[in-house]
Amino acid sequence: MKLAVLLLFLICLFTSACKHEKEFIPPNNTDLTMNKLTEAEKLTGWKLLFDGQTTAGWRNFNQPYIKGWQASNGALTTPGKQGDIISEEQFANFELTLEYLLSAQGNSGIFFYVQDSPQYSAIWHTGPEFQIIDDHHYPVPLTAKQQTGANYDMQAPTKLAARKPGEWNQVRMLVNNGHVEHWLNGEKVVEYTFDSPAWQEQLATSKFATHDYAKVRRGHLALQDHGDPVAFRNIKIREL
Repeated sequence: MKLAVLLLFLICLFTSACKHEKEFIPPNNTDLTMNKLTEAEKLTGWKLLFDGQTTAGWRNFNQPYIKGWQASNGALTTPGKQGDIISEEQFANFELTLEYLLSAQGNSGIFFYVQDSPQYSAIWHTGPEFQIIDDHHYPVPLTAKQQTGANYDMQAPTKLAARKPGEWNQVRMLVNNGHVEHWLNGEKVVEYTFDSPAWQEQLATSKFATHDYAKVRRGHLALQDHGDPVAFRNIKIREL
């Protein structure tokens, strides 16, 4: 009897997981301004990093191609377990805005200064992260430095500003001459300065202490596939 119950549980778990992965489709984009630049944005130096229809401009980390991610309903999306992707272009000082939609219990992130080299096996070995996660229902307990908006394992967000999974969130990142700001849904949640005494102390006690974290101050942007469905759209950047 116990064996039958266990088998039934495993079957339900497996099928629900598969269903969850296959059915993650971003809501159809009905906003005609999405994935487009306004005339004012064009005049002030903004450019699109996602055209809303193709994966052009992105590729898998440490690969010459993109695989598993797709443009779907006006969003750049992964069902999970397809690998992290990076921008073809590299950036030093910039302002970045985008929107993301996360699945329930999901985990992802936005990285910058990522170095695309065989000597690094993960994007977090070199790139700081804007953490994205289901703060309230993630299956394992989270520390403050692992919550949405954090500079992962370095600076905790000042508040939890993320909307619930399945709703779009607005991100703004400012990286300018060592000064970094994380904005989420109109709220500034993190602010720090590279090489400041506080930053050096945080780095020394973090998981990045033995890596080349932020040592190079120019690199690729990266969107993380942590194994969970996630979608991004309206990805815009302005170099400073």
